[in-house]
Amino acid sequence: MAFLWHYVQGRPISHAVILIAVLGAVGFSVSTQYGVKFLVDTLSGQPGAGPSPWIAFAMLVSFVAADNLLWRVASWTASYSFVNVTGDLRSDLFRHLTGHAPSYFADRLPGVLTSRITATSNAAFQIENMFVWNVLPPCVATFGAILYLSMVSVTMAAVLVVIAALVMWVMFRIAAAGRPLHHAFADKAAAVDGEMVDVIGNMALVRAFGGIAREHSRFDTTVGHEMTARRRSLLYLEKLRLIHALVVVVMTLALLAWAITLWQAGKASAGDVVLVCTLGLSVLSATRDLAVALVDVTQHMARLSEAVSTLLSPHELRDHPDASVLKTNGARVTFENVSFRYPAGKHVFEGLSVDIKAGERVGLVGPSGGGKSTLVALLQRFYAVKSGRILIDGHDIARATDESLRHAIAVVPQDTALLNRTLMENIRYGRPAATDEEVWEAAIAARCRPFIEALPEGLETVVGDRGVKLSGGQRQRIAIARAFLKNAPLLILDEATSALDTESEEMIRQALESLMAGRTVITIAHRLSTLRNFDRILVLKGGQVVEDGPPAELLSRAGVYREMVDRQRGGLEQMAAV
Repeated sequence: MAFLWHYVQGRPISHAVILIAVLGAVGFSVSTQYGVKFLVDTLSGQPGAGPSPWIAFAMLVSFVAADNLLWRVASWTASYSFVNVTGDLRSDLFRHLTGHAPSYFADRLPGVLTSRITATSNAAFQIENMFVWNVLPPCVATFGAILYLSMVSVTMAAVLVVIAALVMWVMFRIAAAGRPLHHAFADKAAAVDGEMVDVIGNMALVRAFGGIAREHSRFDTTVGHEMTARRRSLLYLEKLRLIHALVVVVMTLALLAWAITLWQAGKASAGDVVLVCTLGLSVLSATRDLAVALVDVTQHMARLSEAVSTLLSPHELRDHPDASVLKTNGARVTFENVSFRYPAGKHVFEGLSVDIKAGERVGLVGPSGGGKSTLVALLQRFYAVKSGRILIDGHDIARATDESLRHAIAVVPQDTALLNRTLMENIRYGRPAATDEEVWEAAIAARCRPFIEALPEGLETVVGDRGVKLSGGQRQRIAIARAFLKNAPLLILDEATSALDTESEEMIRQALESLMAGRTVITIAHRLSTLRNFDRILVLKGGQVVEDGPPAELLSRAGVYREMVDRQRGGLEQMAAV
């Protein structure tokens, strides 16, 4: 509720207009019943002895007109206000979601996260609508009806207050008891969305391994769980409606009988009987509508609660309160006695110290699990170190603003990620303020010109999901162009040529050679031959630097690096022999 209230407060005037209009509309709606009573009493008296029936008629018409006009005002205002709230909410949730560290997304399906943002927005919209149109009106109508009934019989009004309060309390209790069922349904519904996105996003893999039938079966099972949870939720709500229906029937008959008894005793007029009958039915119908609304609100609150609890988890990494802008001067990188273990408990580094001078080209090699990718991830502050410091030009990155740290580092990954946008937009992602000419210059420097000019729409070509319309080599060159445009002093490379054909590999090597000029470079290397011209090699094994030196020096002495080079040479010779 606090989450929703935050967005209501964000648009106070429009919500106040809606509230006032609804209160007025319900007030006039209830008063219409009194208008009917007044008209009946006027018509029941002697002609000319009392107020003119046309006065009663005018009063009744005024109440009806005001009722309808105020509903339209509330509805028109809500069509703007409630929609704007959903937009504000989704924007805020998206901003918060994108502020999480990569580890957050590694543990969750993208489809589940995106579906929960949509579910949260829809739930907030439904809750606002139900409160204004289905919860507030019955409450106000009940209060107004009881006031009018007290004009006929204070005792009757008092009894109705007690019964209405009791019915409300019972409905709330029963509705609250079903919350676990509604939460289970919300969770299962999100799982279905996540399953669909996961399979559709990996259709090439599914088809390659003949997994269509298996995925159909798996999805049917997931949907089956969701349908079971939904059925349990709905049946529970039906029980709530049934209990309320029985109460309404009994109370309607009792009120009507009571009113007739008062009329027979001369304590009520015919108009009073009509008023009691219409208002009694209104009150009991209002509690019925309220019960149904509470049921629906409970379901939507369960969906909202489940989604918000997932999406609004605190960010793992935030800017330090005293964080300042990172200013680079050559990008010297220093790891000072760094210790780190993953949240799951896997220990990687203990007291790691490495110093990389500004402008040095350093290759990271070693067996899998040695810590190469973790070292690069820590340098980008994807995780917080347990102890020690990581410095760029003497500035502790833990006390640098995240934005300035990102500006200092350019990354060319092995698995290039492209957005489903144009080539122009993907390259410009490196520096959003770049001109079209600067984007084109970066593309030329990355050896992209030949294939871009061959495309019908050139730089305006949309690349498809994750760049599926481009070859592997073309995607890599776009990533290099993006890094060229960013022009960051520190460059991180994950071997970009390991899975490419010879022609693409040579073009990318030329582009990378130009890109590395004048920058501090850290490369995770799989093909050791790409490190011939590097200044240093760091061999990581078991989270420790077991060898450190120029490639030629490491190759001249026995050790892990020479063993790795010999194995790769032997593999190449065997392939050549075949």
